[in-house]
Amino acid sequence: MTNAPYKLAIIYLVSFVFVLGYLFYPQSTRSQTIPVGTPTLEDFYRRQQLTGKVDSTISFLIRPVNGGALSQHTHLHYPDSSRSDVVWEADKESYLQLLPLVWQNQINSTYPYGWNDGPIIPAKGIQTYLSAGLFARYKWFSVQLKPEVVFAQNGNYEGYRGPIGPNKQWYDEIGNRIDMPERFGTGSYSRAFWGQSSVRLTLDPISLGISTENLWWGPGMQNSILMSNTAPGFFHYTLNTSKPVRSYIGSFEGQVILGRLSKSGFPPSLMGDTARHMQYLMEKPEGRRYLSGITLNYQPRWIPGLFIGMSRVYNTNDGMEGSFIEKYLPFLEPFTANSKMGPDSLDENIPRDQMISFFFRYLIPKAKFEFYGEFAKNDHAYDGRDLQLQLHHTRAYTLGLRKLIPLDNSWDGNLQIAAEMTQMAVTNTRRIRSSGSWYIHTQVRDGYTHQGQLLGAGVGPGGNLQTLSLSWVKQLKQLGLQFERFVHNEDFATWVLQDFNRSWVDGSIAAFGSWDYNRFIFNAHIQYMHAYNYQYNEHQDNDNLHLKFGLMYRF
Repeated sequence: MTNAPYKLAIIYLVSFVFVLGYLFYPQSTRSQTIPVGTPTLEDFYRRQQLTGKVDSTISFLIRPVNGGALSQHTHLHYPDSSRSDVVWEADKESYLQLLPLVWQNQINSTYPYGWNDGPIIPAKGIQTYLSAGLFARYKWFSVQLKPEVVFAQNGNYEGYRGPIGPNKQWYDEIGNRIDMPERFGTGSYSRAFWGQSSVRLTLDPISLGISTENLWWGPGMQNSILMSNTAPGFFHYTLNTSKPVRSYIGSFEGQVILGRLSKSGFPPSLMGDTARHMQYLMEKPEGRRYLSGITLNYQPRWIPGLFIGMSRVYNTNDGMEGSFIEKYLPFLEPFTANSKMGPDSLDENIPRDQMISFFFRYLIPKAKFEFYGEFAKNDHAYDGRDLQLQLHHTRAYTLGLRKLIPLDNSWDGNLQIAAEMTQMAVTNTRRIRSSGSWYIHTQVRDGYTHQGQLLGAGVGPGGNLQTLSLSWVKQLKQLGLQFERFVHNEDFATWVLQDFNRSWVDGSIAAFGSWDYNRFIFNAHIQYMHAYNYQYNEHQDNDNLHLKFGLMYRF
């Protein structure tokens, strides 16, 4: 811990040198790719679609959006026609391109908070992230190299049950069933990742590749139930559409992935009296896990602006026995348990966990409005009758909307109203039949995680979130307020502690904004939150200040 300030100073110095160095590359023209989590730009393009300035057949339900799909629109975020992103070019299909430089920082004053931030970890204290890279293409072959570096102060804080540390209940329900550490080590944390890198063969509209990029499946802006960028990107093979596939009946997009997930390398808890509570720790299986999944969406020709789709993923321990499809392509198996033969048909006694979701997004450019939702289940229904009778068993869902209202005054631009809610807590069917928390599984004991962070919704197992934001937007500029209510792991409070009065709920208000100047885009977010029943302790509240700020340089 004593070296943390010096390490942080070095990180900031190196970051500053990167910024200065990148400013003096030669001039040229070319489109750029937009990785998941790119500050400001991702939401900018989706927002521009509501105003009719971006192709309405791009769903934004499978991200990252391929650069080719947005290539005709990239001029929208440049201050002028002069660009400096291409350092070498033979023709339009062969070139070397600089990717945006991204430098982000995060501070939590009291306890960890935050998600949808890739390799940035949930930690107390100051944290910094740096990413820059190159994109090279020759005809149909491309290489994207965009590594990421993270340094976190990773300070100590009051964990579950304070100085005593977690008890057997916590280990039985959380610690021994998912790789999601309370703290990532006892000192400062620093890691380098391959980040948003890939090697691809692309023959539009199909692309085949190897990648460590973050993925996002579904329409949510705050949370995605099956695939988000809360964890670092993981190694995977991908077969996906590079742009919408148009047909007589409408347009299609899709992706199939086969990947590997890694452990965090940290025990469930390093808080409190470890000599006392480590006795409850159960060693988890060695080796990595295998992740396979598919997502598809369709825009009907007869209903412009409507996208409907589905995703299905399987999280499997190494060494599982079975047929080729059972081991490597289980998402092709039947959707109901009675369609599968044998006593293990419910996946309860084999080391794998399946999740499925159905989603939609409906955008109306004339009204500058979009409405979206996702409904997911983390267990097979036994048969069609079971599905009809208890559709809500093991369900989770997200609903959201956004509306732009033109401002005819000196401010110009639009007033943006956005709202989203995500519900991950289990339903009351748990009283009569087995129902585990999302992302936690008895047999897959590292859970639905990679490097100790969730692959799905950042609110986590049993988490619920409601957000409302009001902002002024004009091109890349945005200033706004956000109101949020976040319920931490309601399953643990309700079903394990069995006390509604101990629910841990954060109420917060935040001011946020982004501003572009020449080729720079600056962003900032400051959020004050009050934790009711912090760490599930009745009437023991706490406060936290969550601050994010950063910049991006566009070439």
